[in-house]
Amino acid sequence: MTVPDPAHATATPPDAAGEPAVLLLRLAGPLQAWGYHVTANNRRDTHSEPTKSGVIGLLAAAMGRDRDEPLGDLLDLRLGVRVDVPGTLLRDYHTVSDYRGRPLPQSGVSAKGVQRPTQPAKYTHVTSRYYLQDATFLAALAGPRDLLERLDAAVRAPAFPLALGRRSCPPTQPLALGLREGELARVIREEPWLASQRARTQHAARIGREQGVNRPVYTATTDVSVTVETPEGDDELRDAPVSFDPHARRFTTRRVCRDWWEIPTGFPQADLEPDPGPLPDPDSDADPAAHDDAGHDPFALLDR
Repeated sequence: MTVPDPAHATATPPDAAGEPAVLLLRLAGPLQAWGYHVTANNRRDTHSEPTKSGVIGLLAAAMGRDRDEPLGDLLDLRLGVRVDVPGTLLRDYHTVSDYRGRPLPQSGVSAKGVQRPTQPAKYTHVTSRYYLQDATFLAALAGPRDLLERLDAAVRAPAFPLALGRRSCPPTQPLALGLREGELARVIREEPWLASQRARTQHAARIGREQGVNRPVYTATTDVSVTVETPEGDDELRDAPVSFDPHARRFTTRRVCRDWWEIPTGFPQADLEPDPGPLPDPDSDADPAAHDDAGHDPFALLDR
């Protein structure tokens, strides 16, 4: 099953909880990490796109909620994720050892609360953490307008620091894109492409090379991957949080549909046929879709 065609979608009727609307978030930054599968303590993976638990966690932090507070109102929101720039996978490699040359302790403790040395003795512990670098996603949440208005305000002035899956992954701005009218699928389909100017330029150069012309080609649309939460979905994800309580973390499943859609790039009509010019060096950077540095200057805080 594919995601319902937004051209034939109808708006959800208002209900007692408030008139429906859609909140849009731009999830972009140097690094993102969206945990999904449970792995060993020496490896932390990332999903290829934001999970519902990660997005709900970001919203709960913005509202200042404690981890043991109920999530019912947030869990009821329907989530759609559009992959505007997939980014590339980064492996962060770590080794841990005792500077005194002693064996590392076990993770468990004895009845007296004392950690024993590893048996056989282990002097180096290797860990790997995976991130998505230079990725950009559009997250759309459908629900009651009054709740989404509070969430929009909270994201713009969060109670707690916000992160893209892990605390070491702060988002770039803008994060909140405001509310939109209409059905979830239609809003996702009509929102312009969120790629940075650099990614757009390299995308146009790549299209030109694929078409065999010696110039960038600025297309009016581009294809992106879309995942939309719907009861009729033919796929299932176990990433809907029931509780973030550290002592009782629980998740449940949700149904989703996956598809590829054409979305507007936002290029001005006059720029769709630019004059011929030299193409960027294809070896100068990685895949054009792997770049999204809009608004990110690593030396900004150093006045350089």
